[in-house]
Amino acid sequence: LTVNCLDQHVEKSPNRVALIWERDEPGTAVHVTYRELLDMTCRLANTLKKYGIQKGDKVAIYMSVSPLSVAAMLACARIGAVHTVVFAGFSAESLAGRIMDSGCKAVITYNQGVRGGRIIELKTTVDEAVKNCPSIKYVFVAQRTDNKVQIGDHDVLLEEEMAKAASVCTPESMDSEDMLFMLYTSGSTGKPKGIVHTQAGYLLYAALTHKYVFDYQQGDVFGCVADIGWITGHSYVVYGPLCNGATSVLFESTPVYPDPGRYWEVVQRLKINQFYGAPTAIRLLLNYGEEWVKKYDRSSLKTLGSVGEPINNEAWQWFYHVVGEGRCTLVDTWWQTETGGICIAPRPSEEKAEIIPAMAMRPFFGIVPVLMDENGKVIEGNDVSGALCIAQPWPGMARTIYGDHQRFVDAYFKAYPGYYFTGDGAYRTKKGYYQITGRMDDVINISGHRLGTAEIEDAMADHPDVPETAVIGYPHKIKGEGAFAFIVLKEQTANIDHIKEELKTIVASKIAKYAVPDHILVVKRLPKTRSGKIMRRLLRNVVIEQSSNMGDVTTLDDPSVVKEILDAYQKYKEKSSS
Repeated sequence: LTVNCLDQHVEKSPNRVALIWERDEPGTAVHVTYRELLDMTCRLANTLKKYGIQKGDKVAIYMSVSPLSVAAMLACARIGAVHTVVFAGFSAESLAGRIMDSGCKAVITYNQGVRGGRIIELKTTVDEAVKNCPSIKYVFVAQRTDNKVQIGDHDVLLEEEMAKAASVCTPESMDSEDMLFMLYTSGSTGKPKGIVHTQAGYLLYAALTHKYVFDYQQGDVFGCVADIGWITGHSYVVYGPLCNGATSVLFESTPVYPDPGRYWEVVQRLKINQFYGAPTAIRLLLNYGEEWVKKYDRSSLKTLGSVGEPINNEAWQWFYHVVGEGRCTLVDTWWQTETGGICIAPRPSEEKAEIIPAMAMRPFFGIVPVLMDENGKVIEGNDVSGALCIAQPWPGMARTIYGDHQRFVDAYFKAYPGYYFTGDGAYRTKKGYYQITGRMDDVINISGHRLGTAEIEDAMADHPDVPETAVIGYPHKIKGEGAFAFIVLKEQTANIDHIKEELKTIVASKIAKYAVPDHILVVKRLPKTRSGKIMRRLLRNVVIEQSSNMGDVTTLDDPSVVKEILDAYQKYKEKSSS
C-alpha cells in the first residue's frame, strides 16, 4: 500500500511536492516532496520496529495535522501495523477507551499541539490516558513546540530516534484483506465502535473517488481542510491523494484564525485548485460577510466540495456564488466512516450535467442505492422517501467492527436483510437524484462531528445527583445540530446552576468539548412508554416547537407528562431570553 502512495511516485518524480503543511502560524507553509516523505516514513517505520512493533500490532496516533502525523500513518502501514488515529480534541478518557478497546501497543503523539494560536496539551492528555492502559509499551513523543514536557520511562523521543534510523525500510507484504486501520465512530449506543478498513479495496476506492469526484488533474493542489482524526482526513488528505501522486494540503489551523479570511488567504497563497470542507465552517464564515472572501484571489479554484453533513441551501449558495464566484463545480458529497469513500455526489457525470443545490444526487460507480419502507420493502419509482440502503458491496466498505462482528451485523445488515443500511433517510427526486434528509436513529451531527446522544447521556449519568437524562439534537444555525439535554434531579437537590456546570465539565472530560450540550433543562420526569423507553421524539417536538404536532401519545405511561415538560420548556425559554 505505501508502495502505491510513495515508492511509485519517488521512482518517477521524487521532487514532486506530496504535502504542503499549512501550519497554525499564518504564512508558514512547509513543502514536503515524495522523496522526503518516503524518507520520513521509513525512518519512523524502522523506529517502530526497533521498539518491537510488528505486523498486526495496533498503534494509536494522537497528533495534530502535520507531515509527521501522515508519516506515522504510513509507517504503520509499511510494517503491517494497524493505526487508529484519535482526533487530538478528544479527552484522556475517550483516548483511553479507544486504546483499551483496540489493545494498542504504542501511542505516537506530540509534546503539544497548536491550534488557533492556542497550545493544546497532547502529551499530558496521553499520560493521563495511558495510566489506565496496560497494553501500552511505549509512547513516542515528537516536538511540535519548543516547550519541555515530562518524559517518563516508557517515553521515546521520536525525532532523536528517527535521526539514528535507516532511511530504507522494506515494506511488509500484505494480503488485500489485511487490516489497514481502525477508526472509531459514534453509534446509537454509548460505546464508540472501531470501524475496520482493509488494504486493497479501501485504497482503490479512496483513490478513484478522489480522482473522479473532484476531477483531480496531475499538478493540481488539493486542499482538504479536514483533520486526520476523521475519515475525511484518512481518505482525502492522506490515502486517496497520495495514491494518485497528488499534492495534498495539511491544514493545522481553524477557519477564523487569525481572522475569518484564513481559508481564502491560504487558497491564494498556495494556489489551491480543489477545496473540500465542512458546511459548519461555511455557515460560520458566512456570518462574517463577503469582504473576508473577496479580499483574496480565488481564481485558482476549480472544484469546491462539502462533506460531513447535508449542506443547507443558504450555505451552498454562499459557497458557490461568493467563494467560487459561480464558476466552480460544487460537489455535495455523501458518505460515511463505514463506506471508506464518497458514495453519492454530483460528479462524476456527463460533462456539464446539471447540479442541483444542496443535493448529493448521483451514486458513484458501483454504488447501488435503494430506498426501503417501514416493512422492509424496496420502494420503486421516483419522488419517494425512505431508509437509504446500498444493495451491492463496494471496495471501500468497512469489513467489521473490531472485536464485535455481531454488532457490525446488527448495526448495518439486520434492519434490511441483504442490504447495507446507512442509518440515513433519503428522498429520490422526480428525476431520480438522491437527497439525504438526515439520520434515522439517535445520532446527531454537531459541526460535522457524529455523536450518539447515548454517549452524552452516559457521561451525564455519572453525576450522583442526576438519575436520568435524555439528549436530543435540535437545529443550530452554525453547528447544524446542537445537543439539548433534559435531566431529572434527585429530590431535595439545591443549586441547579452549579449542577449544570458540573454536567458540562463531565461531558467535556468524558468525550470532548464539542459534545457539551448547549441547553440543559431540568424536568420532574421524562416521557416514557409503558416498557420504559424514553420517547425522544416528543422531546424533540417540544424543542423545535412543534408541540401541536405531538403525534400518538397513547403509548406513554402517563400522557400528562407532555404538558409538564412543555411548561418547563416555556419557563426556561422566557428565563433565557430575559
